[in-house]
Amino acid sequence: MKDLAQENSVRELLKIGIARLREANVPSYTLAGELLLLYSIGRDRTWLYAHPEEEVTPEQRAQFSALLTRRAQGEPTQHLTGKQEFWGLEFEVTPDVLIPRPETEHVVEVALDRLALREVRAGRPNKNDGEGLLIADVGTGSGCIAIVLAKELPRARFIATDISRAALEVALKNAERHGVAGRVTFAEGNLFDCEGMPKVLAQRAAPLPRKAPAPFDLIASNPPYIGRREAATLPREVREHEPELALYGGEAGYELYGDLIRQSSERLRSGGLLVLELGYNSLPAVEPLLDSTHWTNIGVTNDLAGIPRVIAAEWL
Repeated sequence: MKDLAQENSVRELLKIGIARLREANVPSYTLAGELLLLYSIGRDRTWLYAHPEEEVTPEQRAQFSALLTRRAQGEPTQHLTGKQEFWGLEFEVTPDVLIPRPETEHVVEVALDRLALREVRAGRPNKNDGEGLLIADVGTGSGCIAIVLAKELPRARFIATDISRAALEVALKNAERHGVAGRVTFAEGNLFDCEGMPKVLAQRAAPLPRKAPAPFDLIASNPPYIGRREAATLPREVREHEPELALYGGEAGYELYGDLIRQSSERLRSGGLLVLELGYNSLPAVEPLLDSTHWTNIGVTNDLAGIPRVIAAEWL
């Protein structure tokens, strides 16, 4: 294999980098090689392929080499570059948060579709800017769900909770970056058990209905859903580098859903929506938890691989 130190052009460096990652059995090695090179030289993909003969500096070459070594040893590309795209937006990621996955975009899609359908059923125009809505994102991590919904619903207000203070710090940075921090309040705690929650809710402009402690219109969540007994089967990048709090939902993986659904039922207004991401094998355990006369319009959405990925329901 050629030595990086002997090459100067971006084309040759990319070829060598991809080959090195392929030899190390890195998943999606071509994409990883591109992203690490782009990060090292401070350019975008368009520039990369428009200037294949451009020479890099010794410092850039050394940084690329170091990043390739770390990626070959299992560190996720997103931790090395500090970012991940989600819903067309760039999010900061660190080892304190779960790396946003494309599958989680289905949560956003279902939430927006359900809100639009609710407007149609109520005889209102199918145009929803989120006016008057209070939305919760439980287990927000990087903040990707709350922030994307805030961009799509520019007049809605949000509460995003997480058990990890370090994760909330990342989420706040992302909210500030995307200009929605003024409408997203972050609260530390387990599910809805957050010390600051009553104070946060009291700040809502409209009077609170009798239902306590909060009349949410929508609760969305991508909860931890991997079973600890599955840990050995996870890719090294996930098992060794992503936060356990965000990964594991108990020994089987679906233990958190019971409390999450129960607490949501106490906090949704009539007609409120619950949208949850599912693990690849959790539907049989989760769906019966919604088997109540108070839950209606239950629907399951598959991801592109045909795996049940999102379950949604409406509280009567």
